[in-house]
Amino acid sequence: MPSANNFALEQGKSAKAIEWMNSYAKMKNKKLEARLEDYSLSTLKFGKFEFIYWKGDWSAARSVIIKASSKLNMKVIEAGYHKKGNFMSLLLGGSDEIAKVYSGGNLIGNIVLKSKSGKWIVKSEKPI
Repeated sequence: MPSANNFALEQGKSAKAIEWMNSYAKMKNKKLEARLEDYSLSTLKFGKFEFIYWKGDWSAARSVIIKASSKLNMKVIEAGYHKKGNFMSLLLGGSDEIAKVYSGGNLIGNIVLKSKSGKWIVKSEKPI
C-alpha cells in the first residue's frame, strides 16, 4: 500500500476537494491526478476521512493536498512517514505508518496507522 493511498480527505468535503485538487494541479502544471478510493477511516479525535488514490509526483501531491486543506477549510491526512527501526519489518509491511492531520492548512495532530487486511486502521491518535 505504499504511496498509493496515503492521503485522505475529510468525509463530506472529499468530492469537492478532488475536483479542486485536479484542476489546481492542471492549472499549475503539477504532476498529480487524484480520485476517491472506496474506503474510509474513522478517528475518535479528528473525524471521518475518505482515502484517495493518486498518481504523479510526491512533492506535488503533498503540496496540493495541504493547499486544499487551507483553501477549502477542511481536514486532511498526509501519511507515508515511518519510525526509525527495523528495516526488515518495514520491507515486509509490518511497520506502523505515521500520518499528519491538517485542518485549514495547519498541523493539528498525528495518527499512527497499521495495515490490516489491506486497509489502514488507526492504532493511536494524538492532537497537537
